[in-house]
Amino acid sequence: MQDYKVVLEQEIQGIKEKVSQADLPDEMQNKINKEIVALERSVALGSYDEKYEMVSRYVDWILKIPWKKETEDHLDIELTKQIFEKHHFGMQDVKNRFLEYVSILKLRQQQYADQEFRAPILLLVGLVGTGKTTFAYSLAEAMKRELVRIPFGGMGSAQELRGSTRLHLESEPGRVIKGICEVGVRNPIILLDEIDRVAKEVNRDIMGVLVELLDPAQNQAFRDLYIDYPVNLSHAIFLATANNTGDIATAVIDRMEKISMPSYTDEEKIVIAQRYVLPGLLEKAGLKPAQFVMSDDLWPLIVRPLGYDMGIRTLQRTLEGAVRKAARIIIERGYNEVVLNKDNRKIFLPQY
Repeated sequence: MQDYKVVLEQEIQGIKEKVSQADLPDEMQNKINKEIVALERSVALGSYDEKYEMVSRYVDWILKIPWKKETEDHLDIELTKQIFEKHHFGMQDVKNRFLEYVSILKLRQQQYADQEFRAPILLLVGLVGTGKTTFAYSLAEAMKRELVRIPFGGMGSAQELRGSTRLHLESEPGRVIKGICEVGVRNPIILLDEIDRVAKEVNRDIMGVLVELLDPAQNQAFRDLYIDYPVNLSHAIFLATANNTGDIATAVIDRMEKISMPSYTDEEKIVIAQRYVLPGLLEKAGLKPAQFVMSDDLWPLIVRPLGYDMGIRTLQRTLEGAVRKAARIIIERGYNEVVLNKDNRKIFLPQY
């Protein structure tokens, strides 16, 4: 027991050294120092196991938080245009809105660099499979910002966003703080994905946290229950997506600019599948484009298997299955290529 106590004392000394070397806010530094003093008292009294675990775990999270570190924005409008054209077919009105967004950020950077500016919060609303989420990834790539995606689908507690208090050993921060810790900067693009899909019984609580996150007057001092100290999120860019706005609180809607995502036409979906989806699936499967040939008259059957499909997710799953089957045939039978057509479609395509 005495040896264990010595080991703990050494561990505590290590914690103190890490904290002293960290660039923390002064008040947080004092808060941690008080925690360490209380831990040292516990060790001296012989009651320290759980207390040590709780304090060391807390300090680990505090040291992960990027209190000041940021990435520098790249606001090249031509590069942004190229990236959006590369990743998105059609959707010109939506792309134009993002180009306007970057243009305003650029002007603010040039003319008012010394003034605080809060970027508008965009809410992309559209049917499943219309590419809402990928627009956030494209913006992050264009601006060279890190991206934090927080999925709201089925979220069952506001604690998942805000964290839980340190009453229990298994307590931890919420997804917002975890996200900025993972990317290591305090100014990422934070994607609030499918905010209309939270569990109904906790909708009000989660919407309350969203109001705080999206309100410029409040997110500069966002307080996670586990961290129990204000964290400045005002330099982050927030984007949100939703399938519809019926279950989103009015106070949340009021803090965002809604952008409606149009559905793809059959012709657009065929182009997207040929240019974007299929090449990626072939590469993932280790197939060359020449090894997977699809007749032109088969595409309409894939795009509209049940008469109507609002997005491209079903199309992507259908193509994934066809590519897998083709890969197996090439390996098992030694074929150089596989040709899909109406005559053999039952081999490769799902039968509804």
